[in-house]
Amino acid sequence: MPESTAVAPAPERRRVRTPAQVYAVAAVSALGGLLFGYDTGIISGALLYLRQDLHLSSRGQEIVVSVILVGAMIGALVSGRLAGRLGRRRVVLWVAVIFAVGALGAAAAPDTGTLIAARLVLGLAVGGASNMVPVYIAEVAPPTVRGRLMVLFQLMVAIGQLIAYLVGWLLAGSGGWRVMFGLAVVPAAVLAIGMTRLPESPRWLVGRGKTSEAHAVLARLRPQGADITGEIAAIRDVAVSTPRQDSRALLQPWLRAALVVALGVAAFSQLTGINAIVYYAPTILSDAGFGESVALVTGIGIGAMLVVAGITGAIAVDAIGRRRTMLWFMPLSGLAMAVLGLAFLMDGSPAQHWIVIISLFVYILCNGIGMQSVVWLIAPEILPLGVRGPATSLATLSVWGFDLLIAVTALSTINAIGRAGTFFLYAALNVLCIVFVALKVPETRNRSLEDIERALRAPGSLRRNLATTP
Repeated sequence: MPESTAVAPAPERRRVRTPAQVYAVAAVSALGGLLFGYDTGIISGALLYLRQDLHLSSRGQEIVVSVILVGAMIGALVSGRLAGRLGRRRVVLWVAVIFAVGALGAAAAPDTGTLIAARLVLGLAVGGASNMVPVYIAEVAPPTVRGRLMVLFQLMVAIGQLIAYLVGWLLAGSGGWRVMFGLAVVPAAVLAIGMTRLPESPRWLVGRGKTSEAHAVLARLRPQGADITGEIAAIRDVAVSTPRQDSRALLQPWLRAALVVALGVAAFSQLTGINAIVYYAPTILSDAGFGESVALVTGIGIGAMLVVAGITGAIAVDAIGRRRTMLWFMPLSGLAMAVLGLAFLMDGSPAQHWIVIISLFVYILCNGIGMQSVVWLIAPEILPLGVRGPATSLATLSVWGFDLLIAVTALSTINAIGRAGTFFLYAALNVLCIVFVALKVPETRNRSLEDIERALRAPGSLRRNLATTP
């Protein structure tokens, strides 16, 4: 879809080499994304055998899948408040510990109730990781590479989901789901150890009056000769403009445009149907007569598409921009979902099976690039420093709230209106997403967080301010 508003070319920037430690910080912290992806994706393969071993109905399956999302909503809210008090780094460290506890609890669960409780604990960690890791990366990364480093989080989510699908296939069979859950302890331990060696967010340090510590951190994370004093001064100027971590500040009129964008993108990241596929594709395909082995192998293909989408999205958000990435790929996402719906109106011929699988893969690829590569990037970029903790918590809560809505209704919706009707509904929501992006979402590529906040405070449309201000 063509742009409705021309975006002025970004100012020329001298090509400088980003210090390796910036990439190390992003890579280690993004392990939280791998855990996020693994723990949300592993249920897909495990569910085929959980429902047999624990005698779960469709509603019982939805509860086991969705309880992690309830925990994620709580974790998103709590982590935002704790991050303002304790710092971003310390919260991510505790998230790693909670991941390990939840994984062990799920692996050892003797009954459905214990499994539900363990997945609730895992949800706390998933919510904390999805809320804090993107914020942490955004606050340490230089503007020129911030997009690709933040999308690294989504790429790690996709890799975690692919690993989950592979593990589900390798450990297929009754009882194998316990090992599937328990393996998450390994990356959780790596994340915990790695976070002990990483620096705190320089923006959080400035907000706490620890300017000398922030200067030392930026000296390690910026190229030689960078104007660190000027960057700290800009951070300080913006930090004092809004009361630190004051949730009441979210009600101020000048913040409304940023909240609409952050919450809208968060909602459509789920309403467009991605996690209905990620959570239930093997179950849907198995019940549709594809067979369990075909369903699990198709799941691996979906995981591979998520990884390809993560890599492509990481390049696209910095090469062509956040807004253009959504406007170019979401129409293809909606079209693929519509074709999937049409395929389920056909008979069960081999041609129908191939159309279902190919349209699933195309949908995952295009939605993964067009929406999932942006969702964890846009909120930390567009929300102001002074309220970034509670505001990103609200955006993350929106992601998990709508994810929960999809998780608890997907199988029931299929039972009520059929597979074709369900996928047509998701296709229509893809169209609504395109309209929202075209009307509301600005371009933030190559803008410092402080530039974005100044544009937000300026009179007029945020999208227009960022499109026309050099």
